[in-house]
Amino acid sequence: MKLDRVIAVRNNKTVFRDGDRCIKVFGEGYSKADVLSEALNQARIEGTGLNIPKILEVTMIEGKWAIVSEYIKGKTLAQLMAEDEDNKERYISLLVDLQMNVHSKVCPELNKLKDKMSRKIAQTDFDATTRYDLHTRLEGMPKHNKVCHGDFNPSNIIIAEDGTPYIIDWSHATQGNASADVARTYLLFWLNGDINGAELYLNTFCEKSGTAKQYVQKWMPIVAASQSVKGNEKEREFLMSWVGVVDYQ
Repeated sequence: MKLDRVIAVRNNKTVFRDGDRCIKVFGEGYSKADVLSEALNQARIEGTGLNIPKILEVTMIEGKWAIVSEYIKGKTLAQLMAEDEDNKERYISLLVDLQMNVHSKVCPELNKLKDKMSRKIAQTDFDATTRYDLHTRLEGMPKHNKVCHGDFNPSNIIIAEDGTPYIIDWSHATQGNASADVARTYLLFWLNGDINGAELYLNTFCEKSGTAKQYVQKWMPIVAASQSVKGNEKEREFLMSWVGVVDYQ
């Protein structure tokens, strides 16, 4: 197994290519449970029929956990958007179509989104009153069982050389309310500094899916709070600033 070609570096993870295999190597001390959970998520999503790289094995390389999957040759949607800004609307329309296809699937074995968010809200540094309000709002949101990616953004979409789109990185996958997944994608655009893209994405999703924008917006403080327990200080500050936003027009 050759680890001499790095194709991506993320928080405590490095992704290598070895021929037709993609090897995600986790940093030392990375939770075994989290690695196995990610692999299990990916295997379960394979069963939904979505286009994703198939998992090949879970192994250890020089004392570090690694997940080996198919390598998909192509460019990410983020790369294509950066190279062809004039067609941003078309790319975001494709992003929305792919996400709606994800939401059309069910996978009963996945963890429930509401349970995961509730645990994360409990881990935040907010005062007891704010946490209580967030838990109450979360519990009051409709319960669904749609597949939710949890980190759906253009960098997690690979367009293969034949034009086939593949969705990668299923470590955060759950089953739940699709609008929570949409709120997460909207905030990811914001975190990347693409406010115009965020608004274009949300408007496109709501138009294509027939979803009221206000409904997605009600999820944003809840999603922001649940995501604020990770990431760097700047990201946490940004996400925490959304938590106090209650009403949208």
